[in-house]
Amino acid sequence: MKVLHLISGGDTGGAKTHVVNLLQELDKRIDVKIICFLKGEFYYEIKEKGIDIEVYEQKKRYNLSVIKRLIKEIKEGKYDLIHCHGARANFITYLLKKFYKIPAVTTVHSDYKLDFKGSFYKDLVYRNLNYISLKHMDYYIGVSESFRDMLIDRGFAPERIMTVYNGINVAELESKEINKSFLKEQGMDIDENTVKVGILARLYPVKGVEVFIKAAHKVLEVRQDVEFFVAGDGEEKENLVKLINELDIEDKVHLLGYIRDPYSFIDEIDINTSTSHSESFPYAILEGGVFKKPIIASNVGGVKDLVVNGETGLMFEPGDVDTLSGHILRLVEDEDLRKTLGNNLYKKINEFYSSEKMADKQILIYQQILSR
Repeated sequence: MKVLHLISGGDTGGAKTHVVNLLQELDKRIDVKIICFLKGEFYYEIKEKGIDIEVYEQKKRYNLSVIKRLIKEIKEGKYDLIHCHGARANFITYLLKKFYKIPAVTTVHSDYKLDFKGSFYKDLVYRNLNYISLKHMDYYIGVSESFRDMLIDRGFAPERIMTVYNGINVAELESKEINKSFLKEQGMDIDENTVKVGILARLYPVKGVEVFIKAAHKVLEVRQDVEFFVAGDGEEKENLVKLINELDIEDKVHLLGYIRDPYSFIDEIDINTSTSHSESFPYAILEGGVFKKPIIASNVGGVKDLVVNGETGLMFEPGDVDTLSGHILRLVEDEDLRKTLGNNLYKKINEFYSSEKMADKQILIYQQILSR
């Protein structure tokens, strides 16, 4: 079995982590190659792991010279299947299928209707191009059952939609070198008795970071021995800074920007949060779980499959600031509960959401597709 993966290469979120973890496992079992269209952090990370990767540079989305190169690659490489990730790869695969007909599958990592929210032009043009591309795919993989249901509700053929949950390489994360002075090196001297609440997210509207900040304000009205940390960057930064200043909590809520060492950040915090208005099956929860951090998460997408309220974490409905702040206060006051939830989450990830199990399911799907 020989599979060609396509991805933009500029990904920094869950899609990037999914593909890195997946390819690392698939490379041990089948013949895989990945081609990306931008040379950045993703390329170097994959290259470092010894996986076959090449860049077909595409400086502009409308530069379609890569199509000719890809047709040559597919013909000479004798691939059985194309597997694409993300809007750019979907569109290129849609065009490829007009010239070279092998099965094409796409993994839907996020709600494609929300991917370009915040930019009128991108939302108008790229969202619609992605939708057209998706409708011409042969098969679809959702990263949670809720995403499979979403695709079915939107008219995609149920028999062509499968599910592969995000998986994580637990052993690799546990072997990471952790910087125990991470926050100090960020210029912060935090009292050891302070409870640190964090969120690791891109600063886009769909991530709901404003909910995190509003909840922080409510918590700080009750207790002052808590500090809040946001790791991530994006288009919402200016609005979030304005909100923090309006609430007069800039001394307790810290925007750290994009960080290259997310695991040292996770290691530092006491409580992990996920406040998205829409989500698939977020890696930020899996990563926090490997470090046995308790999670408070919004009830979106496939989150409920991992986070069982009161067992492996605490849940709240999207945008519900009052419940989120109440959950934070509960965990601030109960260290034993923090440990219990963190340990339970760690056990569940090991049992059901490893990168090995993700690759097992993916190969089974490839076999099913090719047998058809």
